[in-house]
Amino acid sequence: MSLFKARDWWSTVLGEKEEFDQGCLCLADVDNSGNGQDKIIVGSFMGYLRIFNPHPVKMGDGAQPEDLLLEVHLREPILQVEVGKFVSGTEMLHLAVLHSRKLCVYAVSGTLGNVEHGNQYQITLMYEHHLQRTACSMTYGPFGGVKVVQRRCHVTKQFVNTMCLDQDYLLQLSSWLLKTKFPYNEICRDLICIQSVDGMLMVFEQESFAFGRFLPGSLLPGPLVYSPRTDSFITVSSCRQVESYKYQVLAFATDADKRQETEQQKLGSGKRLIVDWTLNIGEQALDICIVSFSPSASSLFVLGERNLFCLKDNGQIRFMKKLDCSPSCFLPYCSVSEGTVNTLIGNHSSMLQIYQDVTLKWATQLPHVPVAVRVGSLHDLKGVVVTLSDEGHLQCSYLGTDPSLFQAPVIESRELNYDELDVEMKELQKFIKDFKSQGVWPTTEKEDDLEVSVTVSPNFDSVSQATDVELGTDLVPSITVKVMLQNRVVLQKAKLSIYVQPPLVLTCDQFTFEFMEPEMTSTVSFSVYLRRSYTPSELEGNAIVSYTRPTDRNPDGIPRVIQCRFRLPLKLVCLPDQPSKTASHKLTIDTNKSPVSLLSLFPGFANQTEDDQVNVLGFRFLGGSHVTLLASKTSQRYRIQSEQFEDLWLITNELILRLQEHFEKQGTKDFTCSFSGSLPLQEYFELIDQHFELRINGEKLEELLAERAVQFRAIQRRLLTRFKDKTPAPLQHLDTLLDGTYKQVFTLPARASFLRVQATVT
Repeated sequence: MSLFKARDWWSTVLGEKEEFDQGCLCLADVDNSGNGQDKIIVGSFMGYLRIFNPHPVKMGDGAQPEDLLLEVHLREPILQVEVGKFVSGTEMLHLAVLHSRKLCVYAVSGTLGNVEHGNQYQITLMYEHHLQRTACSMTYGPFGGVKVVQRRCHVTKQFVNTMCLDQDYLLQLSSWLLKTKFPYNEICRDLICIQSVDGMLMVFEQESFAFGRFLPGSLLPGPLVYSPRTDSFITVSSCRQVESYKYQVLAFATDADKRQETEQQKLGSGKRLIVDWTLNIGEQALDICIVSFSPSASSLFVLGERNLFCLKDNGQIRFMKKLDCSPSCFLPYCSVSEGTVNTLIGNHSSMLQIYQDVTLKWATQLPHVPVAVRVGSLHDLKGVVVTLSDEGHLQCSYLGTDPSLFQAPVIESRELNYDELDVEMKELQKFIKDFKSQGVWPTTEKEDDLEVSVTVSPNFDSVSQATDVELGTDLVPSITVKVMLQNRVVLQKAKLSIYVQPPLVLTCDQFTFEFMEPEMTSTVSFSVYLRRSYTPSELEGNAIVSYTRPTDRNPDGIPRVIQCRFRLPLKLVCLPDQPSKTASHKLTIDTNKSPVSLLSLFPGFANQTEDDQVNVLGFRFLGGSHVTLLASKTSQRYRIQSEQFEDLWLITNELILRLQEHFEKQGTKDFTCSFSGSLPLQEYFELIDQHFELRINGEKLEELLAERAVQFRAIQRRLLTRFKDKTPAPLQHLDTLLDGTYKQVFTLPARASFLRVQATVT
């Protein structure tokens, strides 16, 4: 067990299939118990709010029922939870819950019971704000440095409490109270600022809405924090810049519902929102936090995707640390050493690293990837590290090197009985022998499990099943293929898949069966036809059946596969045609047997002559290509010729297969075919060059299309500007240029598509 693993103090798993993020965890004395013990507040995207007060009996215990103080379903996703002084007239802590369209502030209170687990907790809604825009995150603090002065004076035997929010009047009132020596006290309060997804900051002075301001140039919301010392809001924009805005500048800027500048605004109704300072960090920020050393100094920490930044109040960099792993969350806090800051950084390697400024002081392993980390005081134990994962793994741990050692249990000793051991050994040996004889895998052949036979119809379908063909005016026939399956034993999950070479197409290529009983027969049929104009590489098809056979030792079944090949007729892809005497490409096949009549080899492609010797045949593929086959009368040669080199293969392959079948029927076993000429590599290279040229031309057309599209949009903008101009101006042939560009944009895709099809064919 590693010494550098986080010591588990208390842990639990929240809900089932719930999701959490960095704003869903908060630690505070939310019930105002006054004992200095924090409670764990967790909100989920499913709308569940939970409050925990862990009391483990021993280290590493899971959650007990009495640890869960409160669980409420708020019926809306919870984006963030915070605890602060959000209710006017009191310094009690309250819970703020941010939903996507609503902000709610609750008071958490408890009622003591007779026993510890009899305590009851409930939440009371103090006030809520319905948002006009979708919220993203929130921050809080004493915005503007405003504090409430509460004065108590005796006037006609009554205590009069007055409250003021204006700063100028606040100073006058404080001076007057000091002069008159009336007793008074200051009450701090927290205001709330909500950031919407469209970049608007909405400030709420507790029960009332103060104002809303749009951040300039906001595209996507980033992390947001408030700095009390400088009275500023600090965020990281989508331009990867850290930006600081003074609260006073936000308060006196132009209202958010007047974003469009008018002539009156240009004359001075409202001030422009100006950023205080910016710093380009060059990466997106995951989180941002403020740490105060003293009332006169504070530091701003920004966690990026690859680096950790520490900034001064004016935006200058104090230090920067490049991280080794991708971070997921962080939490800076003041160190025991003066002038330094400790930072907890969680990463996607399930590690929690502790840095003192830029020095790595400790690293510990976590059982999950944290998305939020907090430090608090729980059950008289200070410095407890609380982590939360996106799947709801909540863990309270501490750092240390106390080992978690495993102690093996004591084995009960007993005397050995050798007679019983001999009997047990014989039983095991017999079991192993029987097991080997039967085997986990069945000893029968696959053909004994299932018999597959394929029958190809000799005639075309009376009504062709060909659809979506691209062969011009030729009538495309289809032929029916039947597959019969007969099982010998019970089979499970039988699936039949049919494969043919493109451009041959099946009307249905997959079937499923259930052989629940032995000796069952199933028959399926489908049609095959040629869809496109180029020739297939071969006319063979393959029927593959996958199934599982259950056994006594494996009831789920053992997967097995059986296949059966079949050949489609040549007439499915070509028709008889007149032979051609001349051709650009020729191929000669030599054999060791006397020539065979082409009529017997290719019945149906020639009429029987008087001498019953046909030495020349013509073929025309569906789509227009012509091939001629000649058989020599004196020598043992066959010649295949065509105008296109790629059309020679199918007829050549079909000729060799039919010659082999012919001589096998006659009992001849030494038949061979050979090619004595040089390999026709030049024609092959020409096809490659042609294909490459088509690809290059297609890419050029696509680039030209992109240029014309940009040109078309530019001309549209020019014309729109001319049409909106109050002073008429000549179009300078922009309309003619627009019409020509439109025609090119309309025709270029068709040309590019045609070249793509040609490249596929070649």
